[in-house]
Order: sequence, then C-alpha cells, then structure tokens
Amino acid sequence: MEAKKLVAVFLMCMVVLTAVSNVPKAEATEEEFKDCYNTCHQECSQEGHGYTYCEMKCDTECSMKEIRAQFPKFKA
Repeated sequence: MEAKKLVAVFLMCMVVLTAVSNVPKAEATEEEFKDCYNTCHQECSQEGHGYTYCEMKCDTECSMKEIRAQFPKFKA
C-alpha cells in the first residue's frame, strides 16, 4: 500500500513540474513595466489625483498589462 502512495505522490510531482515548466514566459520586460508606470503616473498626477491614488492605480493597470502579456488566451 505504501508503494502505491509513493508512486502516486511521485506522479503528482511530475505533473506539477511539467505544468510549471510549460508556463509561458513573460513578454513584458521590467523596462516596459517602468515605462507604463511612469507614463500612467505622470498622466494621473496631471489629472489632479494624489500620489497614493496614482501609485495604486498605475501599479494595478501596468501589472494587469504584464499578466495579459503572459497569458494571451485570457485577454478581455
């Protein structure tokens, strides 16, 4: 019985490792994120919003762009 459990755990580990290795690589670079963030933050500030609001807004928007680049099937 223990051998069957060990084999099952091993197979599950192999499935997880295979799935992780097939995750698409990020297409957006750190530089692209910085450009997105800086542009967004500047525009947001010019619209009269405060620093904290703009930081949260732009971080969220630019992070979502980065995630969408990693998973193109799930673009809205």
